[in-house]
Amino acid sequence: MLLTGCSGDSPDSWQEYTAQGIYSATLSPDGSHAIVGSTQHGGSYWDTRRHERLYDWNHKQGEYTNIVDSSFSPDGRFAATASSIDLVLWNTDDGSPIWYWIAPAEVLSIALSNNGDYALLGLGNHQAVYFDIKNGGILRTLLHPARVRSVALDNTASLALTGDDAYAARLWDMSSGKELHSVSFNNTVDTVALSGDGRFAFSSATLDKAYIWDTRSGQILHTLSGDEMLWQKRISYISARFSNDGSQLLTGSASGSVQLWDVSTGKQLRKWQTKKREAYGPTSTSIEAVGFGNDGRYYAIGSNGLINVLR
Repeated sequence: MLLTGCSGDSPDSWQEYTAQGIYSATLSPDGSHAIVGSTQHGGSYWDTRRHERLYDWNHKQGEYTNIVDSSFSPDGRFAATASSIDLVLWNTDDGSPIWYWIAPAEVLSIALSNNGDYALLGLGNHQAVYFDIKNGGILRTLLHPARVRSVALDNTASLALTGDDAYAARLWDMSSGKELHSVSFNNTVDTVALSGDGRFAFSSATLDKAYIWDTRSGQILHTLSGDEMLWQKRISYISARFSNDGSQLLTGSASGSVQLWDVSTGKQLRKWQTKKREAYGPTSTSIEAVGFGNDGRYYAIGSNGLINVLR
């Protein structure tokens, strides 16, 4: 019997989306589609129900693009892919490109607004910018003391959440550009997420604490790791997604685990350990994207290029 040293349920099924690893991945709001940035073949758009590759999404014809991050609009009608130097807005109905832009600085992360009108870009020049991705032009600049590694928007783009290398998650009012609240950590903030209605925030840092917090007061509601009395859990959460109604949170870790949380209590409801490519050796995969399906299933895409279907 093989002892993996990890606890959790196994995936219901899994499928290979790339022969090698991936740089990045994103799941649509209903989990039905995925954007994958492969280390070998650039960007691609997938139907996760049929596990069918629908389109190749690269930024220049005849070249494979290193997709560092991607995002769907909340309505799922548009998607954006970003390399470190440029970005493209896509129509998800037919896979056609809408606009191509040179980035204002090195892109580290991206979040797309409803109707694909605007993109929040986390940049390497210590800024997050709210960019008109259809017409061009920066509408708002959010200044940071360090690189902005992660970004998120609520469904109306009235709130933005950023995570930076100055060890802080920051909540912003997008109508004024004012910083409303900040939460401090002891390491780089890898992952941030907002519930669709903007009521709740999630933020976590590398091998450090992870919080669910209240966006109105800035108060931490639940500590998911790093606050234990005896054996502190040094977990890096790489991906996170709130359910549509904001009642649950799905997280994916650097060690290949996926956890489902009750937002009101902070209690873990389920845990899965995703599929490895090899049974032996240090072959755990980091979870680059998690998502809720409309059919009661959950999805997780690992850095090893496998998508896991969870029940």
